[in-house]
This record gives sequence, C-alpha cells and structure tokens, in this order.
Amino acid sequence: MTMQEAIDRRRFLASAAVLGVPLAHRLGPVQSAAVSDHFPRNDPERVASVVGASHGNVDRVRQLVSEQPALAKASWDWGFGDWETALGAASHTGRREIAEYLIGHGARPTVFSSAMLGDVDTVRAFLVRSPTLVSLHGPHGISLIRHARAGGAEAEAVLDYLLSEFGEDDIPFGFPGNDAVDARYGGRYRFDGDPARELSVGVRNGWLMIGAGAEPSSRVLRLSRDTFHPTGAPGVRLRFEIADGRAQALHVEDGPVSLAGLRVTA
Repeated sequence: MTMQEAIDRRRFLASAAVLGVPLAHRLGPVQSAAVSDHFPRNDPERVASVVGASHGNVDRVRQLVSEQPALAKASWDWGFGDWETALGAASHTGRREIAEYLIGHGARPTVFSSAMLGDVDTVRAFLVRSPTLVSLHGPHGISLIRHARAGGAEAEAVLDYLLSEFGEDDIPFGFPGNDAVDARYGGRYRFDGDPARELSVGVRNGWLMIGAGAEPSSRVLRLSRDTFHPTGAPGVRLRFEIADGRAQALHVEDGPVSLAGLRVTA
C-alpha cells in the first residue's frame, strides 16, 4: 500500500466513524450464508430453476427474478452445448406472459421470441437481411416455425409469413422411441475418470433421449444406424456399439472431447 492509499483509507474510516457506519460495513460486507460456492457467478441451481420455471411457471419466475434481477438473462446448458435462456424457454413453449415479463426485466429479445410473440415486422427484418436464419434452430433444435406455432393466434401473421416465404419445416423433432428402441439403447453408461461420470439414455414421452441424471432430458436425431446427435447440438456424435441387438457401449465425440462409456444397466 502506498502512502497516499494509506492516507485515503484513514480518511474513509474516519468519515465512516463520524457517519455512524458500523465497523463491519467499513471493512467489508458480512458474508451471507446464501452465498454460492460459485460466487461471483450466479448459483447454477438458481439458473436452472429460472430456466426450468420459464417453461410454464410464471409465479416461480417472478419470485426468482424479483429476488435476483440478473436471472432474467440467465442461460442453462442442458448438455453438449444446448444452451437455453429463460426467454428461450418461454418462447418455444408459447408462454407469452413469462416472455413479456422477462423482456420487461432485461431479457434480450431474439428472432425466436419475436416469432412467438407475433412481431412479424421484426422477424421479416431479420430474414430479409439474412434469409438463412430461417434454418437456424433455437434451444433443443426447435425451429423458427415451431416458435411461431407456439405463439398461437397472436402469432398467426408470423406463421403465415414464414410458410409463404420459406415453406413448411421438414426437420424432424427427434427420434421416435418405443419399447424396442428403449431395449436397444436405454440404460446408464459409465465413463471412467475421477470422478466417474454417467449418462442416461432412454425413451421419454415417445422420444429417445440422453442426459445426465436419472431422467435424460435431451432429444436426439439419428444420422445413421446407431449414430445420433442431440437435437440442440448437431456437431456432437453419439455412436452406440451394438452386440446381439443391444448397445454395449456409447462413444461420445464433442470437439476435443472423445469418450467411451460402458452400459452398466439395461
């Protein structure tokens, strides 16, 4: 500390004493028990909560954002780089009230939110400038046309514009699953390491899905037999090693990451 810095500090502490500022506030804030281990980054659990709630729970969204306004802009990686903002969640599920609340509290509008909200002038401006944006997919690989459909009657003008200018969206939503698909691929796959990691694969709501935890959350698209990619991460490769009609291992290729995991449960 320089002599000038020492003088400035003494002057600050003296002023604080005159103004009656408590000692703890003169020397720094008292650490709250609620401070996350990730501080100063946002608590991942709260980020996941607000993005999850933005799919349909407006009261929870209001509570979280009122407590911590920065969460209006929060973004969550569902796996393999499938990033979704709170506004993105509200947009592809057609939750107008949540979307408008988030935008009103600092969320950044996108062409996807504009499509769901029925802002045809904004969507048209984007696509006149860059027509290839019509093939740019949002979180989970959900297309612009699906966002417009999620907006219902209030987004009909956007849907009509997209269909008239670009035609129907023919990209599949995912890979349909049934008992046979689940028997072939479903289960937990363990990847060696310290600590060891696991991915779950299974059929949920009629779709083959993959993810961390007991309930996989990311749909997949098939590239060729036994090779897939997550819908929200087209650059990732998921290659299943099959023997006797059942997957024995899963190979994951994601840029510099290349892993092989053994199937540990059927």
